[in-house]
Amino acid sequence: MAEKEKLVLLDGHSIINRAFYGMPDLTSAKGVHTGAVYGFLNIMFRILDEEEPDYLLVAFDTHAPTFRHAMYSAYKRTRKAMPEELRSQVPLLQEVLGAMGIAMFSRAGLEADDILGSYAVRAREKGIEVSLVSGDRDLLQVADESIMVRIPKTLRGQTTILNYHAKEVEEQYSITPAQVIELKGLMGDSSDNIPGVPGVGEKTAQQLLASYGTVAGVYEHLEEITKKGLHDKLEAGREKAELSRELARIRTDCDVPSDFEALRKKDFYTKEAFALFSELGFRNFLGRFDDAATAPEEDGRPELIRIGEYYAAEDVFAVVRNFMQKGTGEEPAVVGIYPLFDREAGLYGTALSIGFRLYYFDAAEISAGQEYLTRKLGVLRRLAAELPGAMLALFDIKSLYPYLDIQPQEFDEGGIRLAGCFDGLLGCYLCNPLKNDYTVEDCAGEYLGATPMAWVQLFGKKSAAEIMSEGDEEREKLIRYAASAAEHLRQAAPKIRRRLAKENMLRLYEEIELPLSFILYDMQRLGIRILPEALRQYSAELGEQAERLEKKIYEATGETFNIASPKQLGEILFEKMGIPGGKRTRTGWSTAADILTKLAPDYPVIQDILDYRAVTKLKSTYADGLAAFVGEDLRIHTSFNQTITATGRISSNDPNLQNIPMRTEMGRLIRRAFVPRDGYIFTDSDYSQIELRILASMSGDRGLIEAYRQNRDIHAITASKVFHVPFEEVTPLQRRNAKAVNFGIVYGISSFGLSQDLSISREEAQRYIASYFETYPGIREYLDRAVAEARADGFSKTLYGRRRPVPELSSSNFMTRQFGERVAMNAPIQGTAADIMKIAMIRVWERIHREKLASSLILQIHDELLVETASGEEEQVRRILAEEMQGAAELPVALETDIHTGRDWYEAK
Repeated sequence: MAEKEKLVLLDGHSIINRAFYGMPDLTSAKGVHTGAVYGFLNIMFRILDEEEPDYLLVAFDTHAPTFRHAMYSAYKRTRKAMPEELRSQVPLLQEVLGAMGIAMFSRAGLEADDILGSYAVRAREKGIEVSLVSGDRDLLQVADESIMVRIPKTLRGQTTILNYHAKEVEEQYSITPAQVIELKGLMGDSSDNIPGVPGVGEKTAQQLLASYGTVAGVYEHLEEITKKGLHDKLEAGREKAELSRELARIRTDCDVPSDFEALRKKDFYTKEAFALFSELGFRNFLGRFDDAATAPEEDGRPELIRIGEYYAAEDVFAVVRNFMQKGTGEEPAVVGIYPLFDREAGLYGTALSIGFRLYYFDAAEISAGQEYLTRKLGVLRRLAAELPGAMLALFDIKSLYPYLDIQPQEFDEGGIRLAGCFDGLLGCYLCNPLKNDYTVEDCAGEYLGATPMAWVQLFGKKSAAEIMSEGDEEREKLIRYAASAAEHLRQAAPKIRRRLAKENMLRLYEEIELPLSFILYDMQRLGIRILPEALRQYSAELGEQAERLEKKIYEATGETFNIASPKQLGEILFEKMGIPGGKRTRTGWSTAADILTKLAPDYPVIQDILDYRAVTKLKSTYADGLAAFVGEDLRIHTSFNQTITATGRISSNDPNLQNIPMRTEMGRLIRRAFVPRDGYIFTDSDYSQIELRILASMSGDRGLIEAYRQNRDIHAITASKVFHVPFEEVTPLQRRNAKAVNFGIVYGISSFGLSQDLSISREEAQRYIASYFETYPGIREYLDRAVAEARADGFSKTLYGRRRPVPELSSSNFMTRQFGERVAMNAPIQGTAADIMKIAMIRVWERIHREKLASSLILQIHDELLVETASGEEEQVRRILAEEMQGAAELPVALETDIHTGRDWYEAK
């Protein structure tokens, strides 16, 4: 017997609505909201993979009136309006489905659920099995042995799907599918504004239907219902019950096309769909497309010429030099360069595009290829710096410095000179700093409208070294990828640069971000020395301390259990010991830090548990974790990230040295393991209250500026003014509270947040904040102005022109808008602090090299710089740090630094 054909029906509006509320608010590189479309596709692809249907249809509602509107307009108009972020995604979803060639249907006068019900019944009559996918439980009324209703639920990006034939409807709801409209008639449905009988819930409705079968049956036997309260509710609600029953009824006899061949499943993964998916940033779905869909269109791109011989390479580089010399300021000669390399193996080769020629230089075939290509790329770099009409278009220049023939001493005299080099990564980041990562394909998509295959699609997570070892076919694919990247960089770089100029960020790019990239490379190259034995000793001390705390906890609780298990810990504390103040969650008792911290003052065992957590984290993350990153030179070489944070702050990973503990003495002790090389010491310089000083300067508040100019304790001064006590009589508690307000204001702290930080009531916290703004009214005016400007412009801006888009301010969600307001207040301050630190790093690094010192800048941690200082250069380095960090910006409130030296990082800090 032949297997039955299958039809999948999708409720377009219902599913995109559920996806919208279940997914994060994703946006494309162009700022288009895409989260709901992504969530819809996620559900659709899952259904398609599971069902492998023969036919597919997506039904949509229209805005035209339907037969139900006259019946329930009074109810429908009370429904919450569709948020604009969702409304805008409905036509976008239809565009995506259209590009995939997926059949869609909508008709004036019909609602989507009636279309779906009618198609389902038509299909059943033709012997076709049906899967009907919708978030609307009204559709359960059409479920039977041939029609399965599938209801998706999306929460935090994870989707589960509940499946219902008639049997499952009866098992879960104790009614038949035909009784679904009867159930809705009695109990209503608040999600669809179906009123039902006021006061009748699901359980009561089920009991009534078990006895009387239908709404009509209930009212035929109304006098048999002797429970007065229920009888009165039913009697008063009869009209609503009958109306609700009709509102919930799905029409299955609508005039819909009977030709199912138009719904026949085809190859959805078209070139048009690939281009649209790429533009929208749906990378996780791109792997579904085959080579035919992802092959680039013939666009006149020149044939790739392979260069594997020295004299041929010399001839080509002569052509490139001649090409560069012909460029002008109006029409620059742009050379796209994309090297293939591996940190261990070095340079495999380089793709190079000059528009009318596309080359690949193979380092394995050219004599002394790695050294030769590095030298030649250095020649091109220096030539581009000299020629105002030439540009080298690169991507992630920090990773390419080893192959651009740069030596740090090259910049000893005139500072870091990289004119002529354009980094597409830095450019794309500055134009849109909200993305998680950036690729050449992103640049091509956003600035050229191209849809090249991404690395992850072609090679997954493989490195260049792994691909090169896999044989000729994969090697060829990698070379062609590099050539495509070089060509796209050549075309995109001028457009990105023009956008930077238009948005007044070109100077930020040229004078801060680009030179900083070389300093970060140099710091990575140098690394910081660490003593493995000191790490082992620290780990042992932490292990002993953890054991002591473990024993204390077992003794205090009378139990031996897994302290790291939230479930076991919650049961011990809040059930066995009966400690009040616990908070239940779906999975048991919460043992989150904020809950335990509140209880710790009254229960010593809880403080021991918090200490145990801190000690074990120090041991695993730092004492043991850092050991894995120690190189053969006994130094840790972290990676500094320049394009991660939206505000411009530098971060680090592998390992994260920005996160070395400072709050506790036990945490600070890890710094003893970090030591300078023999004959050197550490000099550590830290900005003092830089963000608060920037806030005072940017706001122009005379009171706060004057407070700083008094050169006294700023927190004590603030406490004196806020709490109306003489400066000399400010208590330590008042100073602590004033400090919390001072720093909290920078981050747009709320009365709730301040009350949590200070363990005071919200009312008292609100009085502190109100008193603060009365004391410094210019701060309130500045923060309000910052939010208003960000709302009007769509972005906030630092003193140096760095933009931070704030799309949250236009959200329909109140909590999201509040977050956007905090971002708008803080981003200009934090971003300006980041810009000033970057300027300081450039000035310190350049001056160390200009004065030809043996000392080196090796680490940056937020507001702190660490210099490995040669013997005899101590005073010179202190002077450089003080002068260059304090002189990095001229503000109404002067920048101040704290400078210390030591034989290890702990002593220096």
